[in-house]
Amino acid sequence: MSEKLEASYKLPSKKCVSMKNYLGEITKKDTLLKSLTLEQLRVFEAAARHCSFTKAAQELFITQPTVSMQIKHLTQAVGTPLFDHVGKRVFLTQAGLEVLSTCREIFYSLEKLEGVICDLKGMKQGKLKIAGATTTKYFISKLLKPFCDLYPGVNISIEIANHKTLLSRLNDNLDDLYILSCLPEKADIEVTPFLDNPLVMVSSCHHHLANQDYIPLLSLAEESFILREQGSGTRNFVQQFFKQNGIPINIKLELGSNETIEQAVFDGLGISVLSLNSLHTTEIGSKLTVLNVEGFPLHQQWHIVFPKKKQLSITASTFMEYLMAEGMRYKKGEVALLEVASS
Repeated sequence: MSEKLEASYKLPSKKCVSMKNYLGEITKKDTLLKSLTLEQLRVFEAAARHCSFTKAAQELFITQPTVSMQIKHLTQAVGTPLFDHVGKRVFLTQAGLEVLSTCREIFYSLEKLEGVICDLKGMKQGKLKIAGATTTKYFISKLLKPFCDLYPGVNISIEIANHKTLLSRLNDNLDDLYILSCLPEKADIEVTPFLDNPLVMVSSCHHHLANQDYIPLLSLAEESFILREQGSGTRNFVQQFFKQNGIPINIKLELGSNETIEQAVFDGLGISVLSLNSLHTTEIGSKLTVLNVEGFPLHQQWHIVFPKKKQLSITASTFMEYLMAEGMRYKKGEVALLEVASS
């Protein structure tokens, strides 16, 4: 009898201990949920992505002390350091990496929810995040204007960056759609071409090549080239073209923008390869001479890219369909422009 009583006594004791642990876990979860905010996560994600509090502050249009304060509060809520500071450099701890992964899951879920709600409302409201290569800035506004007129309730944000940065954003799935000319070497993406992107060789009108009717590619081996910085899609494409033809390319200047390159070419510092899209959008660019070089223009295309498993919102799908249709109309003018440039 005493054994039965003892057994009946111990059983509730184990249940009570188990329940206590369970309630303790609930309390811990409630504490974290009540202690952190979406604003803290937003600031942390930007700082983690840039590995810089300063760049996070610049991106979010807030002060650096505000970034530090938000991350301090988040660190206190999590209960362990999220960053390691080595000199002036910042690195994520293991806990920081876990928080960053969770941040992106939360933001993705919120964006997905927002997309669903916008889909329920139709195209009267919505958000669209686009990231495009640097040269897209010369034509994207022309393509956007009619779309914005059709759907005035849609808010559009555009991130313009070089090829290397775009691939990083694509890998992190930070945007709805990506506009690229040089495609990444990965199979888990959807790719749709929509617009030609011819690359032409240019010089100043006073350059010794400017008046030649035909220029063999081999004769360019001794010329001074002015190209974009490392990470530029156009630069990578041009270097690959010359390498495939067994011709060395002498890069005299590396410059960070097409406008600066156009000015340097105009001033006679060398020749360059630029997208035809960029030439007639600036005063300097329109004064450059398009050279009739063997193998040129180099034919590229602009592509709409997004991760293969990504479910596009109705806003993104509608814009993609619009972009393909509008790209065909834009292409007719592009062909005429190329004929004028080559004549």
